[in-house]
Amino acid sequence: MARLTTKDPAAPESGAAGLVQIRRSGAAHAAQAGIDAAAPATSGDGPRIYMETFGCQMNEADTALVLGRLGADGWVHVSEPALADLILVNTCAVREKAESRVYGRTSQLLMHREQNPNLVVGITGCMAEHLRDKLETRAPHIQLVAGPDSYRNIAALARKALAGERAVDVELDKHETYEGLDGALAGPREGDGISGFITIQRGCDKFCSFCVVPFTRGRERGVAPREVLRQAQRMAAAGIRELTLLGQTVNSYVWEDVDFATLVRAVAQIEGIDRIRFTSPYPVDFSPALIEVMATEPKVCPYVHLPVQAGSDVVLERMRRGYDVAGYKSIVSQLRAAVPDIAISTDIMVGFCGETEEDHAQTLALMTEIEFDFAFMFAYSDREITYASKKLVDDVPHETKLRRLREVIEIQERHTRAKHDARVGVEEEILVVRPTKRGNKLMGRTQRFQKVMLPLDSARSGDIVTRTITGSTGHSLIAD
Repeated sequence: MARLTTKDPAAPESGAAGLVQIRRSGAAHAAQAGIDAAAPATSGDGPRIYMETFGCQMNEADTALVLGRLGADGWVHVSEPALADLILVNTCAVREKAESRVYGRTSQLLMHREQNPNLVVGITGCMAEHLRDKLETRAPHIQLVAGPDSYRNIAALARKALAGERAVDVELDKHETYEGLDGALAGPREGDGISGFITIQRGCDKFCSFCVVPFTRGRERGVAPREVLRQAQRMAAAGIRELTLLGQTVNSYVWEDVDFATLVRAVAQIEGIDRIRFTSPYPVDFSPALIEVMATEPKVCPYVHLPVQAGSDVVLERMRRGYDVAGYKSIVSQLRAAVPDIAISTDIMVGFCGETEEDHAQTLALMTEIEFDFAFMFAYSDREITYASKKLVDDVPHETKLRRLREVIEIQERHTRAKHDARVGVEEEILVVRPTKRGNKLMGRTQRFQKVMLPLDSARSGDIVTRTITGSTGHSLIAD
């Protein structure tokens, strides 16, 4: 594998030509906008944009990208929908519940037309692409629809919608990685200029039978290493101390002869970046080289989110996950041997097509054996464009799904509380992020991705402090 350096990431790289093939108007100018041009406007007389984000961290990164593009066009980012001329909801199509929430939320936001009759409401992201043919009839109030590969052109779409026209661009682009474009550094979460996201890979080639991502985000393509390093250096210069590298299957990243482990080591050389995380890796592509990087590179946090989905080989095969339970457990064992204090979280889906009580019992047994630090748990919902929807039968009754989900949550709740309780008395390195919503404490994160509450006057946002954990709520730690 190639050895990367952080020197001049903007310099030409062999084989880089043709990475981004832009078919939309104005793209050449947008690609040259650069860091300064992408800085979001914070005051002025331009049109006002408000955004909300549903779904994963990749959506949060995309929201920052959209805000950066609109800021370069003179838009002003506002923190309340009542102040906006354009409201965009960045959407997720992974689960049916997320789509229902978006329909409901966009309808709620229409109340702001009482004060601003010309208010435009639009959606971006996966749901925009997935439901493009249904939105006009089911949600005619949505005047702007932009898919995840249309953000180079988002300013033109926004101006068109503001002029009273319906603006739609949901075309997928198998080459688009947004090279040369910068998002708003603060991102969608007000007050957090400490942590940053860099999308290093877009799309997915795994085609799990239940998943819409390959259809809504397109095929897998990596961002050029020089672009990743450029973005990381920009964020470090702006005071970002913690970076999360993002991809649908982030560890399958490859660019020519550069693999993911090599890229992580290169990012770790950037001065000013103190912590590196990545999400979400795919079990099949978890290489020994990556494990070795996690074990030897101090900046890489001892935490990994490793989706398992189910504890039954039969179900995993039906899901087309590409691994079995033994293979997954082997990866966990290797990680814990190399990084003894590592925290591991996961995704667990119950009620997938054909799942029996025995299959479910095997999932509970796997949870009991591994004892995940925390988990995202949900019941299967049919996504109509997937293989599972077209070829399998959603035959587990809704009540059974809910009961199985309760059982999974009950086990995980015990494990999560025990993992937090075990940290009491341990000295932890804490990155202080921001005051809590109530404003009476500071919130920080340990390297193991556990939330910590500290006294308000004990540190400042952006500080990395060492404190002894004195208590636990079961889901957060407490330090004096």
